[in-house]
Amino acid sequence: MPALFYARSTVSGILPRRRQLYHLLFDQRTRSGRRVEAFCGLMALFSVVAVFFESAFTTPNMLEIHQLRTWLWVEVAFTVFFTLEYVLRLALWPRPASYVFSFWGLLDLATLLPLYVYLLWPDITVEYLVVWRAMRAVRALRILKLLRFMPSLQLVWQAVNNARHQLILFYSFIAIVMVVAGSLMYGVEGGANGFDSLGASVYWAVVTVTTVGYGDLTPHTAPGRVIASLLILIGYSVIAIPTGILTSQMTENLHRRKEARRCPHCHAGDHKLDARYCHHCGGTLPALKEK
Repeated sequence: MPALFYARSTVSGILPRRRQLYHLLFDQRTRSGRRVEAFCGLMALFSVVAVFFESAFTTPNMLEIHQLRTWLWVEVAFTVFFTLEYVLRLALWPRPASYVFSFWGLLDLATLLPLYVYLLWPDITVEYLVVWRAMRAVRALRILKLLRFMPSLQLVWQAVNNARHQLILFYSFIAIVMVVAGSLMYGVEGGANGFDSLGASVYWAVVTVTTVGYGDLTPHTAPGRVIASLLILIGYSVIAIPTGILTSQMTENLHRRKEARRCPHCHAGDHKLDARYCHHCGGTLPALKEK
């Protein structure tokens, strides 16, 4: 932006106002910024609740004006709010293009698109009412913008990131087991018992190893039942092994964070992550650095 604009803005007081709005919308380290983000998340959540009520109190298969007039005005109110928020974020971000194509920018854009899709293509929206409602329900993802600032979620994400190689190796092994078991069932049971393709057989293996067991495909031969029993036993490891890996990583990360909060004055440890002062001498604790 030209320097002349900044000079005029400074004189007229617009630049301090821009800076204040920027911190409100993008700086969640401040209490006011967190409140604004929480309010936007609640608005997104309320809009999703409105979609649920709309689907419950309107005709399931088609839009009728006399039924949806009230809900349409509710959608207009939410869309106006999200449009104003998006325009403000776009105007206040130093590089608007980077915000538009970022994950959070695309998520903010998705929250305001449904009504515009309805206005531009009403016939398509009426015909595919379920898709239009699903687009509006995507607004629930805005809650992720609140969760990313929670220390507990950061701890879980860091554990997943640290254990990604073990998890990839484990699930790759499980995928190989699914293919081998599906191939065996395809050869043992055959199309007469419903295993008429490798895809259907692998689908049965996935359903069995996750201990879901829909019952649409079941083995009828003795070798097939032996394979099914082995897959069911393997299925418990699908839950137990990743849980153990993530638990150990989270415990290790939590211990490291607590050790990082050791008091520099009396060297006392075992402080809470949100503690500001030492529980032994009352000295100021070092800030917890996020990786």
